[in-house]
Amino acid sequence: MQFCANKLDKKDFFGKSDPFLVFYRSNEDGTFTICHKTEVMKNTLNPVWQTFSIPVRALCNGDYDRTIKVEVYDWDRDGSHDFIGEFTTSYRELARGQSQFNIYEVVNPKKKMKKKKYVNSGTVTLLSFAVESECTFLDYIKGGTQINFTVAIDFTASNGNPSQSTSLHYMSPYQLNAYALALTAVGEIIQHYDSDKMFPALGFGAKLPPDGRVSHEFPLNGNQDNPSCCGIDGILEAYHQSLRTVQLYGPTNFAPVVTHVARNAAEVQDGSQYSVLLIITDGVISDMAQTKEAIVNAAKLPMSIIIVGVGQAEFDAMVELDGDEVRISSRGKLAERDIVQFVPFRDYVDRTGNHVLSMARLARDVLAEIPDQLVSYMKAKGIRPHPPPEAPASSPSQSPARTPPASPVHTHI
Repeated sequence: MQFCANKLDKKDFFGKSDPFLVFYRSNEDGTFTICHKTEVMKNTLNPVWQTFSIPVRALCNGDYDRTIKVEVYDWDRDGSHDFIGEFTTSYRELARGQSQFNIYEVVNPKKKMKKKKYVNSGTVTLLSFAVESECTFLDYIKGGTQINFTVAIDFTASNGNPSQSTSLHYMSPYQLNAYALALTAVGEIIQHYDSDKMFPALGFGAKLPPDGRVSHEFPLNGNQDNPSCCGIDGILEAYHQSLRTVQLYGPTNFAPVVTHVARNAAEVQDGSQYSVLLIITDGVISDMAQTKEAIVNAAKLPMSIIIVGVGQAEFDAMVELDGDEVRISSRGKLAERDIVQFVPFRDYVDRTGNHVLSMARLARDVLAEIPDQLVSYMKAKGIRPHPPPEAPASSPSQSPARTPPASPVHTHI
């Protein structure tokens, strides 16, 4: 929407007025809630405010006939803004767009009571009005967008010797270690959005047999041509197999696995595929500059990165990569989108040993940003979701391939 005003009351002794608008949504109980303020236009009685966007939900809670109140104020530096006047409208009225219906008299009730000849304190005119429907994550999933899930596991020596119980990679016959728990919690949910259930699984930071070369991007299943494992169980099996064959080493380099997934994501950018990389690590990162560069490059692509930190290390670098506080940049170039979500695993280990509850919470927090990240990519590229495929008429019970998972899974995301 965009508004302008004409011949507003002059409120300032020396200059004109510094007007701004305040929009209120009316509530069921007759009260009003502020839902938008425009910017202040300095020293004018005929302001033209900038176009602004607001969710229909915030403006009228989806009720097109609900009263929307607009107040006009003259801005004062000390915060004691002078009231110029007000008017009311509704979504249905505004939706008529620029017309004689959307020129509003600004009325100051106190002035009206005092002055017999009072007409108004100016007028406000709607200049433009447009409505856009927002597409959701599920609209894209229903339209056939596939989530490609890749796992990368940290095999650096700082994890401790896997044969000792103090190691983060210790394979106890009685319970899953932190790596396996994190992988299971996140994978259990994300696997439902991937139709073939084949997940590439990589390791980094280990010496590989037979020659002991260090690799930061090796397939856990030992198959260089196809690192995909079948389901979460397949990844866990390959992970355990790798622990028996490779030697934990270092350093902790993220850039190779980020670049690996980015290469795949770059091949299909039409919205039909979206890649999610889950990195599980014990912490201190060695190739920060290269990783930042890889992430800034990947932010242009249909992909997201989840980092789960296990163990007790300092995770400052991970928080920086997360980019929630400060958008990540490399060589002066800002990432186009925030695509990294970091969570420390230790915040989710239930002291009572009840892993079920805490793992559900971990999965929820880890996946919290993926829907918005996917939608932000699609929006940036102007990609609309496809309509959901029709089920064959002859057998309504059969769901088409690429149907999203049943509703319980939606609640997780």
